[in-house]
Amino acid sequence: MVDDPIAEARARLSLAGPAPIAAEGRVVAARQDLIGVRLAGLRLGDTVSIARSGLAPLLAEVIALEEDHGLAAPLSDPRGVAREDPVSRADDEAELAVGPSLLGRVLDGHGRARDGGPAVSGPLARVPRHRRPPDPMLRAPIARPFVTGLRLIDSCLTLGVGQRVGLFAGPGAGKSTLTGAIVRHAQFDVAVVALIGERGREVRSFLDDTLGAARARAVTVVATSDEPAAMRVRAAHTALSVAEHFRDQGRHVLLVFDSLTRVARAQRELGLAAGEAVTRRGFPPSVFGLLPRLIERCGMSAEGAITAVMTVLVEGPTLDDPIAEEALSVLDGHLVLRGELLTRGQSPPVDVVASVSRTMPQVTAEAQRDDAATLKRWLAAHEERRDLIALGAYARGSDPTTDAALARWPLIESFLRQGMHRPDPFDESLAALAAVVRPGRREGPP
Repeated sequence: MVDDPIAEARARLSLAGPAPIAAEGRVVAARQDLIGVRLAGLRLGDTVSIARSGLAPLLAEVIALEEDHGLAAPLSDPRGVAREDPVSRADDEAELAVGPSLLGRVLDGHGRARDGGPAVSGPLARVPRHRRPPDPMLRAPIARPFVTGLRLIDSCLTLGVGQRVGLFAGPGAGKSTLTGAIVRHAQFDVAVVALIGERGREVRSFLDDTLGAARARAVTVVATSDEPAAMRVRAAHTALSVAEHFRDQGRHVLLVFDSLTRVARAQRELGLAAGEAVTRRGFPPSVFGLLPRLIERCGMSAEGAITAVMTVLVEGPTLDDPIAEEALSVLDGHLVLRGELLTRGQSPPVDVVASVSRTMPQVTAEAQRDDAATLKRWLAAHEERRDLIALGAYARGSDPTTDAALARWPLIESFLRQGMHRPDPFDESLAALAAVVRPGRREGPP
């Protein structure tokens, strides 16, 4: 029988099945902040790869769908994109690789090393970049204090393991110094530090000087202010995914997130570019949907805990801008930093009267809470009459609370000042508070 090469080829194709066809589309429009792409089966949240002539492929995230194409926000500089450039899906971008080898490393928003070292290796698991928060019915309760090593916070505004607390501060109020001190001194298993929208000049300084040796037990995710808005938002989700991975292993994770405000501004850029209507003071609705999703991914789960310290930038003494208001409504407390307290020598410059820890009643004894409430009353009364006291015009005897504050003011000032490089044990912090409020008593509350 004569061999038939055509029949043999057909038989091989029949056994092997049809060859896979790479899904490919085209660029239909482009501008600096958005790229129109046409690709079959495109979905919101997809990451696409755009092949540019003479340049590396550009990754972009689909943020809106029009009638016959999608709008994708570039994740890096979009220069060089042209109409009809090929577009394909980048399905591997939906997940990132995580594992113990990330400790001490600096990652970009994709989860790739950006510290000049080798690519991340070792035993790594693949986890989704976007996850739902833990089921509220399965969250473990907050039941033990989160010890920061900072006397004022531990005694008067005690935080709990698994709490989400906001750090509200204006420029120059010392938020970076405070967050760095918490990472250096606090008790936790793993730290994840997210620097979102930070000035490039300050990233290396924060890593080398502020974190110091604590950097070895931290994973840092960085997206600087010059990077596209989509990359800044992606970096926020990447940091949360890394923290969730370690929490799933039963660990206590400290997440320092700096800052919620800059992530909200990045989401505003995306929302406006996608054509969203403006609602509250220049912010589109997607901003107020994103913030609760980010915050609620933190906290307790059935396996472990993410204690989150999230910074919020404020411009004045009040916390009434839309981002601050939204964060206040979701977070489990807030620490307010005042630059003027730094000039008075208070360290850390936390305004105890304006700050609240909503989990403090769950993790402290009644005696400690009474001492903290007494100190707050004294500080509030002293602040209200500060000008009169400075001028010597305050008449002792006119207000008993102010009189009590003045009688103990040297003790109070000493209590409010702590070197940020020297942590205080938790019991000593409670004893120091009791010594201020109840002179002669040197031991901590029962």
